[in-house]
Amino acid sequence: MTGTDVRKEAEDSGPGGYAAALAELTDEWLAGLFTAGAENLRGASLIAVGGYGRGELSPRSDLDLLLLHDGSDPKAVAALADRLWYPVWDLGLDLDHSVRTPAEARRTAGEDLKVQLGLLDARHLAGDLGLTASLRTTVLADWRNQAPKRLPELQELCAERAERQGELQYLLEPDLKEARGGLRDATALRAVAASWLADAPREGLADARRRLLDVRDALHLATGRATDRLALQEQDQVAAELGLLDADTLLRQVYEAARLVSYASDVTWREVGRVLRSRAVRPRLRAMLGGGKPTAERSPLAEGVVEQDGEVVLARAARPERDPVLPLRAAAAAAQAGLPLSLHAVRRLAATVRPLPTPWPAEAREQLVTLLGSGRPTVEVWEALEAEGLITRLLPDWERVRCRPQRNAVHLWTVDRHLIETAVRASEFTRRVSRPDLLLVAALLHDIGKGWPGDHSVAGEIIAKDVAARIGFDRHDVAVVATLVRHHLLLVETATRRDLEDPATVRAVADAVGSPGTLELLHALTEADALATGPAAWSSWRGSLVADLVARVAAVLAGDAPADPEAAAPTAEQERLALEAAATGSPVLALRAQTESPAGQEPSGDPEPLGVELLIAVPDQPGVLPAVAGVLAVHRLTVRTAELRSLTLPAGVDGSVLLLDWRVAAEYGSLPQAARLRADLVRALDGSLDIAARLAERDAAYPRRRGVIAPPPRVSVHPAASRLATVIEVRSQDAPGLLFRIGRALEDASVRVRSAHVSTLGANAVDAFYVTGPEGAPLPGDEAESVARKLEETLRG
Repeated sequence: MTGTDVRKEAEDSGPGGYAAALAELTDEWLAGLFTAGAENLRGASLIAVGGYGRGELSPRSDLDLLLLHDGSDPKAVAALADRLWYPVWDLGLDLDHSVRTPAEARRTAGEDLKVQLGLLDARHLAGDLGLTASLRTTVLADWRNQAPKRLPELQELCAERAERQGELQYLLEPDLKEARGGLRDATALRAVAASWLADAPREGLADARRRLLDVRDALHLATGRATDRLALQEQDQVAAELGLLDADTLLRQVYEAARLVSYASDVTWREVGRVLRSRAVRPRLRAMLGGGKPTAERSPLAEGVVEQDGEVVLARAARPERDPVLPLRAAAAAAQAGLPLSLHAVRRLAATVRPLPTPWPAEAREQLVTLLGSGRPTVEVWEALEAEGLITRLLPDWERVRCRPQRNAVHLWTVDRHLIETAVRASEFTRRVSRPDLLLVAALLHDIGKGWPGDHSVAGEIIAKDVAARIGFDRHDVAVVATLVRHHLLLVETATRRDLEDPATVRAVADAVGSPGTLELLHALTEADALATGPAAWSSWRGSLVADLVARVAAVLAGDAPADPEAAAPTAEQERLALEAAATGSPVLALRAQTESPAGQEPSGDPEPLGVELLIAVPDQPGVLPAVAGVLAVHRLTVRTAELRSLTLPAGVDGSVLLLDWRVAAEYGSLPQAARLRADLVRALDGSLDIAARLAERDAAYPRRRGVIAPPPRVSVHPAASRLATVIEVRSQDAPGLLFRIGRALEDASVRVRSAHVSTLGANAVDAFYVTGPEGAPLPGDEAESVARKLEETLRG
């Protein structure tokens, strides 16, 4: 059989079986050439290396061949080489060839990483089998011995290639071989596995590599060229070669395969780094510990979640089968700490965790918001969850947008990655809005309708209503999220295509948006969406036009008067506690489980626990806010919501009482006893408990990780929000002791906190403090601004 016959017969097998058929036929042809040319030559063999060694011959692949010999008869070897190479060249095939002794091959591999990688896939074709086997054994032994040095070099090559070629899973015209997640990376994973130092997650990896090879075979057959770039104009033809519906189906399959290879690469290289660090540190630890085996340190991050060796893993006591919130809690903790989720943890969660109830419990919703608001680390954590199918189990509608291409040059990402990028961008704007949780969820869902026919904004509104209700938002919040999704293009399209001087234009936008709060959210979402699309989608000019439109719409909506935050009457229990505090002259508190039911529904069965409601009545005196907040921080209690206000006591009862109605949850374990909290609160108020020192001592013992880089805190004054007090609003990253620091800073500024309204939305704290001067009057404008600036400096410090 001639070389031409080889290619034709392989092409008849179609793209799916082309590589194997061509490799087998080429093996026979080359073995025949070797046998005919070797005659009586001993001590020589013909070896396929690289892609050909792996049996990956596409229609226009070059042949990687090594003629190995023992050096005993150089002239005969040279003659044999001519009889091998010239027939290949005569067919116009590309040939990467070399003629070496085992010592030369080993030396060259030691000097050139690419040569060594090619030899790892060496496959005997003809000649002296013992010579080939000896070389393979030697090369593999060298690779394993030199792995601590060569693997970092290989990782650097992969990173440089990814920087040049981009990510295969997002490119509209990807290079199937060179882009990150492509065939080169799949080969690198084989090399890592051969080192015995680490191994890639194997599930699905072989199928992903096979899919990329089939697409490359079809591309070569369709174009008749040796190309690895899947150009737009050739995608329909390649899809037809593979029997696929259309080019979008083709790209989606390519993206899914590339995503699996990319995730396997991330996990594998992380494991390589961990093993190499462990090897470097182990001798010193052994010396310090007298030769004993060191125990990996485990540092708690959240309930059931710890950090170990630079990864987030499940605590030994964690029970995923009993804790359906655990995947989101682990993901949020990982993203907040800026650490990867371990492969073992994600797989254990995927295998054992129970589905969340509908609607989700409050903690699950908060953990999702925390994950989405963690900035850039969200991407890696989200990809880890998605790789094991956890995202589509949490959000079934995600399946329709997963790996969905966007045939628009402005878009850098697939639909699903664009949604996560928008959430990442939106996390930078959480200080600009009063409801960062709604902003982040709307960012996640704004293009969810692209998986359905018709206008994606209209379809997305329907899906967003369902998802927002399922994850536990009330009716009002569901409506806001749906409005944001329905109108996420409204501001930029109106600002750039309509006459803003026309009152009807502004009124139409105001009618669609409905309220100042929704307008604020839509403005932030518009910018986050554009920035996540790509550099061509946003500019200072577009930004100024949108800002102008927002200002005009806000003026139209300004008629909405703010509600009086102190209008609510106390309940019977609150009044009882207040009277007891006034009579005893000391704090009185009560703890009780707090529950909720789905919006608009009657409770059924066991209500969903939200945490614990902490009611405290304290005789009015300085320092109540920092004292209570500090005691809770010392006891590792997280404040979810908090209200503080002054109660007017019934006639005949002397004094005044501050009432605090807070919802708290334990960071780890169970809540402390009410008696212990009260005792510490008494000590904090009389000065015998130094809270600042206790918190500083704990921070020194457990230094905080760098984690995510959150937007800086923002403190603003709202002079028109109340006639009786000055409203100071704080938007900041939630952290242990934050409310204590705020309260102490306000006390140091000699202002009186008349009431406070604190909420924690995911990882964001949105707090409003109604303050007065010592005489009980609102602060003058310049004094209020000075207090706000000093408070902001304190929180930044």
